[in-house]
Amino acid sequence: MTRAAIFCAALLLGAGVNAVPASAELRVCNQTSYVLYAAAGYESGVQMLTRGWTRVLPGACAVALQQPLNQPQYFLYARSSRAHSGPALAWGGHIRLCAKETNFAIDVPVGADRCGSDDAYLVPFASVSTGHAASWTTTLAGSRRYAGAAAARAAGIARLLADIGYKTDAAGTANASIQALASFRARMRLAANASDTDLFDALETEALKTAAPAGYSICNDGQSEIWAAIALRSKRISVVRGWWDVPSGACAKALTTPLDYDNVYLLAQKHGSDKLVSGSTAFCVSGNAFEIYGNAPCTAAGFSTVGFASTNTKGVTGLVVHVGNDGLLPSAPKWTPSK
Repeated sequence: MTRAAIFCAALLLGAGVNAVPASAELRVCNQTSYVLYAAAGYESGVQMLTRGWTRVLPGACAVALQQPLNQPQYFLYARSSRAHSGPALAWGGHIRLCAKETNFAIDVPVGADRCGSDDAYLVPFASVSTGHAASWTTTLAGSRRYAGAAAARAAGIARLLADIGYKTDAAGTANASIQALASFRARMRLAANASDTDLFDALETEALKTAAPAGYSICNDGQSEIWAAIALRSKRISVVRGWWDVPSGACAKALTTPLDYDNVYLLAQKHGSDKLVSGSTAFCVSGNAFEIYGNAPCTAAGFSTVGFASTNTKGVTGLVVHVGNDGLLPSAPKWTPSK
């Protein structure tokens, strides 16, 4: 028996069930315009096993675990490619399991709060209840829904072209996107019959080369894991995003594009809402992963109101902030505008 569930970046709730061809595997489908990397975990006796990363192209599916699914639940985490400009995205939940930056296979005792390796860290996986189905497909979606795999694929190509510096249309179908893709194919000498994998390989590789060494990073210099959120405010509207799970000794890249704000507002807290970094500038937050636009009253929209601390980013293209055991530590800009 095979089942399918849909996970959204904002709420991570099962949103639908669809039949797919039966096979003994855990599959992940990508209904976003981002190249995604997925990790899966499951219990085996007294051990918790995590495996990653599985690359999932826009509009495509990939196998995260190739085996009969004999457990009632599995665990899933996914993140957007480092090649993309703009805010990094992640799909997960509240089950903290081990992962690494590079491809990994990690086995630790069930319930362990440490990963047993200096280069491994805990990330928030979501629980996927499979009901002992032999195979399961989970679809990762975002705030924008695409009308099928072809539309997500086209939007993914357009996004990577824009990451490289081409002028494109967001949907990937307008003349600007078509011309940009033709120009890229010619520059890279891609064959007319090149596969989708070949095309996305070339696009992602070039985008990684041109990713700007700028943005806003949050480093955890304390001894406990923290959760962080940021807010941006312009004359017209504000946007608040969270949560980034930052293990002790690690950093999270909250913004990857050059900063053009005078201030980025920061909230950081330990588990249990023990705030480490807060301030007097109020924004809306949610208990789950969130992205909130606008200036409407928080309680009316079902959100909480929390004070954020202001970090000065005027005149710099990048800033790294450091959070210690007692709050925000002094930090200096890492990148400044080019002349």
